[in-house]
Amino acid sequence: MFNYPNGKKFNNLNKLIKEDKSINLKASRTAANRGMNLEESINLSNDFYIENNIALITKRPTPINVVKVDYSKGCKIVDAYFEKQSTTDYNGLYKTKYVDFEAKVTKSKTSFPLANIYKHQIEHLKRVLLLGGIAFFIIQFDFYDEVYVLDANYIIDFYENGDRKSIPYPVVKEKGILVKQGLIPRLAYLDAVDKLYFSV
Repeated sequence: MFNYPNGKKFNNLNKLIKEDKSINLKASRTAANRGMNLEESINLSNDFYIENNIALITKRPTPINVVKVDYSKGCKIVDAYFEKQSTTDYNGLYKTKYVDFEAKVTKSKTSFPLANIYKHQIEHLKRVLLLGGIAFFIIQFDFYDEVYVLDANYIIDFYENGDRKSIPYPVVKEKGILVKQGLIPRLAYLDAVDKLYFSV
């Protein structure tokens, strides 16, 4: 039996390996994580980072205002609305630095559409950078099964000064850091963060 960092049990690892001969537990990408959505992969990775005292990064909850609750079936929210626009998806601490990032997925094989980013997110990340924090985007290209960490400075500049409505895939490959995918952690995105912000 195999335990994920969040405590969930997975007892068919041997069966999975026998069925898919391409699985290599030490490989940068495995069949075990294909199809898992980006948010779930990041959350599992964050659980691993927290439990091993590597980083304290969590998903930021979306602020909602509850209007009506149905108590006849326990405590079910039946009417609510978002109080305000959420900023970014994740924030926390890593190597004594404040970290803030947004996670995005694109199905395009040619580019990352800037329409996926909102102006208030750009303004928030600009404040993080101004105050000395680390800000970046995690971008998943579904078509290639690739995930990149891309510095927020680059995306902010492209968003505000670029003459395109998307960032071409080759540019993301050149400017970003490819994230190693595996089992534990699912996405070793902090290795990419190390290369971008902590390499000597």
